[in-house]
Amino acid sequence: MPIKPSVLENRYRNRGTAYTLKERAKLGITGRLPAAVETLDEQAKRAYAQLQQKTSDLQKYIYLNEIHGRNQVLYFKLLADHIVELLPVVYDPTVGDAIEQWSLDYRDSRAVYLSIDRPSDVKASFESLGLGADDVDLIVVSDSQEILGIGDWGVNGTDISIGKLAVYTAAAGIDPNRVIAVNLDVGTDNEQLLNSPQYLGNRHARVTGKQYNDFVGLYLRTMSELFPDALLHFEDFGPSNARRILVENADKYRIFNDDMQGTGAIVMASVFSALKVTRERWSEQRLVVFGAGTAGTGMADQIHAAMVRDGATPAQAKSNIWLVDVDGLVTDDMADLPDYQQVYAQPQAEVRAWADGQIDLLTTIKHVKPTILIGTSTVHNAFTEDVVRALAEGVERPILLPLSNPTSRIEVMPSDAVSWSEGRALIAVGIPVGPVDHDGISYEIGQANNALLYPGLGLGTIVSGARHVTDNMLLAAAEAVASQVDVSQPGASLLPPVSNLRASSATVAVAVARAAARDGVATKEHESLVQAVQDAMWQAAYPTTPVEEEK
Repeated sequence: MPIKPSVLENRYRNRGTAYTLKERAKLGITGRLPAAVETLDEQAKRAYAQLQQKTSDLQKYIYLNEIHGRNQVLYFKLLADHIVELLPVVYDPTVGDAIEQWSLDYRDSRAVYLSIDRPSDVKASFESLGLGADDVDLIVVSDSQEILGIGDWGVNGTDISIGKLAVYTAAAGIDPNRVIAVNLDVGTDNEQLLNSPQYLGNRHARVTGKQYNDFVGLYLRTMSELFPDALLHFEDFGPSNARRILVENADKYRIFNDDMQGTGAIVMASVFSALKVTRERWSEQRLVVFGAGTAGTGMADQIHAAMVRDGATPAQAKSNIWLVDVDGLVTDDMADLPDYQQVYAQPQAEVRAWADGQIDLLTTIKHVKPTILIGTSTVHNAFTEDVVRALAEGVERPILLPLSNPTSRIEVMPSDAVSWSEGRALIAVGIPVGPVDHDGISYEIGQANNALLYPGLGLGTIVSGARHVTDNMLLAAAEAVASQVDVSQPGASLLPPVSNLRASSATVAVAVARAAARDGVATKEHESLVQAVQDAMWQAAYPTTPVEEEK
């Protein structure tokens, strides 16, 4: 006779060995657990000890995923207690390894799968969750076309959405019971997947054009109808699609793209801090971006907007932004430029004399003398000694942001950049690194981790009930992150550490909610915004509700 399903099989309610003997009797699980009754702290201590026995980050990822599948509170307790150590395990970079094996390792699911081959199922797929219009705060969706530097992984990319939601909860207390992870399965161009017997997604090439656009539009309309108060987070879409979807829908829906807006805003935070050192204005900046994809152009968009807010005309701001990609400096005579690069294409007539043919990064730096150099190319060591020295010769305190990760893809290691710039470069990077000692000064190198920003941005959007995510809300988030560091001392970090993400996210959320109110997009008012943010932050603790009410 099969065992009757119990509360122990419900990851949202299960407390495991934390149930008292009396509670076990009331829930009908007498004899289903060992005799000991533990606290959540004791459970977390044991789980962490088990975690430490794993010999690779991928094994740790799988173990944490198993805990997530049986006890949600315990999972987030572990993340909260060890956030610095486990953030790279539950998300980037370890999630990339998990994605490559996802179909082979598939065990269960915490997502909604929408197939472009069955658009009529979209609404029914969400209705099957049994959630009402007021039950959802946040939905993360990905079509998995451009994942973390590993490219197109089709339905395997589902863990991107799940991992992003885990960070939202761990960092900002977004209630995990009020979120949904979604995969848009539009096919894949990854032949390895299409030829794998284990692949669980649609076995055809990626659908593009009108059919794709209609499918995304159907998703947005359905979400707006079913969950009108939810923030719609887009993640790891291809560059052209990501930008177009955001531009076309930002004024229609409560939509946010972390690859473009979140990454751009964390760069803004770095520059905010750096400008306190250089004492320059945004309108005076000259920006070179090496690696002009979704992230790079998103950063350019944010800095362009800051220049305009500071008094530059849009044309003036554009003329001071230079994109360098695989074919060199992006100019307006290049054929088949994607739309997101066309915006910043420099007039070829004005740069023709710089070089015969392709204009490379070093040549661009020597002529532009940029105040800011950003790397999102994933080309390891692209910022050579010549490049860094040329940058430092152009301005007294250059802002240098090699943001590609992991370490094998970063454009320059901070230790080299500090030395080659003679300690004058103001540096933030995309990987965690230790201090760099040079000429008697210890340089703290901030990590431009989006987790410093997007969880608080999401929380502030939810608390304020903002109808849209505005540029001023992004700006407020960036300023709030920058406000948490003191750059007055030599070698100070441009960004706060990730070790205190909960407090950092709360600070960001308050700033974002205030910006939403100023922009007139907030729909909720609070007597105390600071308290409202604190009250909204879910805690990894077992509820005090009597268990008989759970049955």
